[in-house]
This record gives sequence, C-alpha cells and structure tokens, in this order.
Amino acid sequence: MRDGGREARWWTRDGNRIVCELCPHRCRIAEGQAGRCGVRQNQNGTLISLTDGRYLTGHLDPIEKKPLARFRPGTWIYSVGTAGCNLSCDFCQNWELVHMPLDRPGTRFLSDDYILAEAAREPSIGIAFTYNEPLMNYENLLRLSQSAKARGLETVVVTNGYLNPEPMQELCPFIDAWNIDLKGIRDDYYRRLCGGHVAPVLESIRLADATGHVEVTCLLIEGENTADDDIRDLALAVAAINRSIPLHLSRYFPAHLRKDPPTPLPTMFRAREICAKILEYVYLGNV
Repeated sequence: MRDGGREARWWTRDGNRIVCELCPHRCRIAEGQAGRCGVRQNQNGTLISLTDGRYLTGHLDPIEKKPLARFRPGTWIYSVGTAGCNLSCDFCQNWELVHMPLDRPGTRFLSDDYILAEAAREPSIGIAFTYNEPLMNYENLLRLSQSAKARGLETVVVTNGYLNPEPMQELCPFIDAWNIDLKGIRDDYYRRLCGGHVAPVLESIRLADATGHVEVTCLLIEGENTADDDIRDLALAVAAINRSIPLHLSRYFPAHLRKDPPTPLPTMFRAREICAKILEYVYLGNV
C-alpha cells in the first residue's frame, strides 16, 4: 500500500508519462496526475489505484435492483461501491458518489476478508460491484472476485462496459453476472453525452456473454436516443450477440447536468414494443 492505494495493472511507460491500458481512453498520465477516471494516478512513475481497499458505500440489496431480472431472482446480494468513472455522462444518476473525494469523512478502509465475510453473511448470495464505475477499481475487483469464486460466492458487476478487451478477458471467468449499460447505439451520442465510443461497450457485452450471464440497460432520454431507428438498431445490436440477453429500458429523470423533463411514458411503451419484436426479454424500469 502507498498513499492509500496499491500498484495498478495494465499500464506502460512513455517517457516521463504513464499510459494506462485499462480502458479505451488510454490516458497518458503525468507525474502526480490521475487519468480521466480520477482514481488511477501516476505516483513517482508507477500507476497507483487510489480506490483499492477504499469504500464509500456498502448495502444489502435485492438482486433485482442491479437490475438483474433473470439471475437468481428473489435473492439478496452485498453491494459495494467507491469513487471514480471513466465516462462523463451528463445525465449520471450516481454523480455524487462517482465524484466524491476519497478523503471525505466516512470513507472506509476495508480488508478483502471483511468484504468477503459480509458477502457470505445470510441472506447474501455473494458480492456485487456497483454504484460507481467498478471496473476503475479493477485490481481490487479482480482479487475479490477470484477469492469469492473460491468460496462459492456469486459475483456481479454493474458497469458501463468501457474496458479494453484484454483486462475484460482476464476478469470474465470470475464474474457470474453482469449488467452492462449500453447508453445508446449511435457513436455520436456516446461522444456528445458520455465522452466515449459505443464499439468497446458492444465488445465487452460479447466477451461477458461468452462466460457469464449478461443483462443490458439503456437509459432512454427523449429526443436523444429514442427515435424508432435508434431503438431498433440498439435491439438488433444486442440480438447480434445473443437475442436471449435481457434488455432493461430505463426511464430518464433529471440528474446531474441534464435537466430535461422525464422521458414520456408513451415513449417507453413504444420502445418496449419495438424491442420485443427482436429480443426475448425486454423490461421497463423507472416507470
């Protein structure tokens, strides 16, 4: 441990900068600075994960809250989160946690053994990594997932899926279920509203589906990703991977920087109608 963190994986040096290879941004990080996620920092020429062992929240949640509709329904799971995210969605529903300083009062340093013990306590079936973008706490997540699987616990990741294929492939064997945000199907939407691209997310869905249970969530914002063609193409992209992947269409409400009114209910019903012709399982959320 150093400065509240541990040495990270997936990085190289480029002169006096570090290149983080964890996600598609491939941030070039100067000494003392962090990448776009805010939680992976260049400390004396070494990439340090600032969130390893630091937690901002932990709760026992119903599995349906993730949301997961077709994985261990009716069960509960111990859910943990910390700070950091590698996208910049202007509609972020958890922005207060994502951007919360790690030195705030109430930040808890918790050992792996403590987290695993909580995850094994009845009625929990295991551990869910959620609330912020958990893949930015990659090393901690990987280590805990490996230990959880060795103890017979279920592992769940709720994520934006914005990860490079190599670390994704390393992690997949230890994750039982995923909920991956597919925020829209147009790359322009991802660039404008989220600061990313859609292709890496689709690849993460494909890789996760090859080894575990996957469900996909899309937050629908009226006038941004709700045109019939947008909805149809999104469903077709998921179906091209596996038409049995459940799709959750979630209703937008004003949050963070975006103050548009909530997505109209007729838009939500129309979207479900379109997707149900293409995918086996379609659910509405926040309605």
